[in-house]
Amino acid sequence: MMMELTDLEHLIKTRRSVRRWQDKPVPEELLLKAVELASWAPNGGNMQNWFFYLITRKEVIQAIADAVQQSVDLMCSWPEAAEFGDTFKRYSQFSTFFRTAPAAVAVASAPYQSPADRLLEMRADRDPQARQMREWRRIADSRIQSVAAAIAYLLLVFHHLGLGATWMTGPIQAAGAIQAILGVKPGWEIVAFIPVGYPEGPVREQTRKAVSEITEVVR
Repeated sequence: MMMELTDLEHLIKTRRSVRRWQDKPVPEELLLKAVELASWAPNGGNMQNWFFYLITRKEVIQAIADAVQQSVDLMCSWPEAAEFGDTFKRYSQFSTFFRTAPAAVAVASAPYQSPADRLLEMRADRDPQARQMREWRRIADSRIQSVAAAIAYLLLVFHHLGLGATWMTGPIQAAGAIQAILGVKPGWEIVAFIPVGYPEGPVREQTRKAVSEITEVVR
């Protein structure tokens, strides 16, 4: 039986980024089910070039938060940060809100080059057209788009299961430390961090731009 479009629409439109959670553990089987369904996301060349680290130990989340805070404090200490006023002060205060999350998912990916990527790399130094084509393809990095599709699925499954999560890339500035903490496999890189848990209270309503503002029909 196919899902009613109205049910899918409700699931999509009621999902929110959640940054405050109950002090309640997330069952491991729910995290595993979410990853299982996320792995059915479309991906470049069916490489399935993703790996998910499921974190349920508070001390590991704390260690990651400490590493992120150190990287933020370092950035705030640079004299150039003064040019941004209070921006980095607020950034410092907000960057590790996930410290209280009962669980998290760190998503990793490995670099991948298609035959077209390799061909353009071979010619880029001596061929301006190949160099431009290579840059265009880099903008549309297949492995990042593939991981992003899986994360979108992951967030929808979490929401369906009554969990709340936030898709973060800020922690990646401390990727080296995070990868060491998690024992990430050689050749793989953390590209996203997703704290998750049972939401603490209701979340804010959100709006989106009208379809007419983001669409042009090419006839």
